[in-house]
Amino acid sequence: MFKYVDVIVALLIVAIVLLMIIPIPTMLLDFLQLLNISLAVLLLLTTMYISSALELSSFPTLLLILTLFRLALNVTSTRLILLQGRSFGGRVIRAFGEFVVGGDYVVGLVIFLILVVIQFIVITRGAERIAEVAARFTLDAMPGKQMSIDADLSAGLITEEEAKEKRAEIRREADFYGAMDGASRFVRGDAIASIVITLVNIVGGLIIGILRQGMSVGEAAQVYTLLTVGDGLVAQIPALLISTASGIIVSRAASKENLGRDITRELSRETKVVLLTGGTVLFLGLFTPLPALPALLLGGALLSLGFLAMRTSPKPPPAPAGTGIREEAGAPPSGVPAKGPPLTTPEEVSEVIQSDTVEVEIGYGLIPLADPSQGGDLLERVTMVRKQLAYELGLVLTPIRMRDSVLLKANEYVIKIRGAEVGRYELFPDRLLAINPGFAQGPLPGIKTKEPSFGLEAYWIDESYREMATEKGFTVVDAATVFATHLAEVIRRHADETLESREFNLLLEGLRRTHEELVDEVIPALLKRHEVRKILQNLLKERVSIRNLPLIFETLAENAEKISDLDLLTEKVRRALGRQIVQSLLSEDGRIHAVALDPQLEERFAGSIREGEERYISINPEILREFLEKLNGSLEKLMKKGFLPVIVTSGSIRLYVYRLVSRYIPNLSVIAYEEVPDDIVLVVEDVVRLG
Repeated sequence: MFKYVDVIVALLIVAIVLLMIIPIPTMLLDFLQLLNISLAVLLLLTTMYISSALELSSFPTLLLILTLFRLALNVTSTRLILLQGRSFGGRVIRAFGEFVVGGDYVVGLVIFLILVVIQFIVITRGAERIAEVAARFTLDAMPGKQMSIDADLSAGLITEEEAKEKRAEIRREADFYGAMDGASRFVRGDAIASIVITLVNIVGGLIIGILRQGMSVGEAAQVYTLLTVGDGLVAQIPALLISTASGIIVSRAASKENLGRDITRELSRETKVVLLTGGTVLFLGLFTPLPALPALLLGGALLSLGFLAMRTSPKPPPAPAGTGIREEAGAPPSGVPAKGPPLTTPEEVSEVIQSDTVEVEIGYGLIPLADPSQGGDLLERVTMVRKQLAYELGLVLTPIRMRDSVLLKANEYVIKIRGAEVGRYELFPDRLLAINPGFAQGPLPGIKTKEPSFGLEAYWIDESYREMATEKGFTVVDAATVFATHLAEVIRRHADETLESREFNLLLEGLRRTHEELVDEVIPALLKRHEVRKILQNLLKERVSIRNLPLIFETLAENAEKISDLDLLTEKVRRALGRQIVQSLLSEDGRIHAVALDPQLEERFAGSIREGEERYISINPEILREFLEKLNGSLEKLMKKGFLPVIVTSGSIRLYVYRLVSRYIPNLSVIAYEEVPDDIVLVVEDVVRLG
């Protein structure tokens, strides 16, 4: 049966429409009216036991179908009442007309009108307003929810499949409340239709009874009006139940459990309130003209429930006297039960521990740049930065978390690595940044600033000044490009710090898929995992790409058995990667132009190498100052010729020279003669000597 349930439902909906046209026997009418009441009760109870409106996402459609079913029954019962008159055998309608209202059609008509007023003015109007507001707020909240999902996806907190499910749920939620906003009009229209149908039936019954069957006015009213009122009540009771269900489902937006548990938990949360209410009812029963017995029963029941709740509620164990332990700041005062001991589960502790390698915090003014629904592409640019660094440095970063922070200025952002700030800048989303590459003719009308990646002179200008800035030689970029460039440059500078265990494991597993034997040969047979990671970090520190992992592991496999020093192993790897290293240092003429050190200076440095946490050159501060001054002068001449700042030394001291000068001269490349392939021409433009 369940295999063809869709066909059955479709046929039943068609049957509802045919019900308005085709006459049916009164026995079938009784069955269908009882079915109508049963479905209304079922729907009402279902709305009380769901914890989320989306658990009954078909409710708007059900509302339409049941409204159509109820109107079809009204048409069918009207036909039978007007045709059969006294001989009408509908037992459900007669039960409501004779038993429920005592056979008095006037009383029945009054009750019917009261029910219609309750449904139309109270329940339906309220449910309609709630659905309208819920639909509006759900649609307004969609961009923020989608941005939150994108941020979680970018941070690696959820998978792509989970993100798709969450986005689909948001769309379903918006569609549901939008549909409920329209479906509530069905209930409202049904209430109006009930009044009109009842009045038309009463008038039609009086006309048929008086003119066709020769009844008196009183007799016709007793027969036809009583049956019509009974029919109206039979239809109005399920209509009231369904409109109540409609109000319940749209008003339970913040519920976590079913309605019964929510009400019980929330109303009995404060036992003092229950006790005070019971005392008030007892007072009213004893000292006012109100009936004492009902007041005593209700008040006593409330007091009993209150005392029972106080006895069964858990009490915190008393703190040992004289322990001298101070209460944690922000904890509830002594004697007040806490919701639970803080930071006792792995999940709670994991929220406190810094777990993101790279994260970005943005001010609220930059949220539109990160919100795809508002045209923002910041998240896409972050993804592109990760891909760019993967191809450029071989560094596979875990997703970068991006979140807003109220502690920042509106247009400010902060870049953090391992929880520590490494970059900060203020963007102007509605302006462009005109950057002076060194030869532009300034100034420009705008806000003067420094470009964040390289500290170049720049101006935040209006869009209208773009052409002027370009003509003067400025490079003009938008705010999102400034952010992406800054993020990429910051990660490059701190690439070695971003290669944590998770990133290293990703690289290792990727290599294992194609070179499993090579990985097993090196780890753990020759080197431990953290030792290999340290070698890769040494390379990244000097912006040497580790993308060629197979060659790196082959070099380690050849040398790790003979060399245990990680610095020396790093130098061996650099020589194996020599062609790759010098490729990025070639000038337009295909040569490397560099500054060399005098052989006597190299010998002096070699004799000054000292052991510490890492080997370093220890020289007199005055000699160091003189060396740096002359080196700066030589590098300045080199750069004026249009060449990159490069120092070339012998391989035995290359690493230590880099450690010495990189503290004072950033973005400097130090290479060894041994790293330069034979087919690459090395041109020494200047030699640094000490007097």
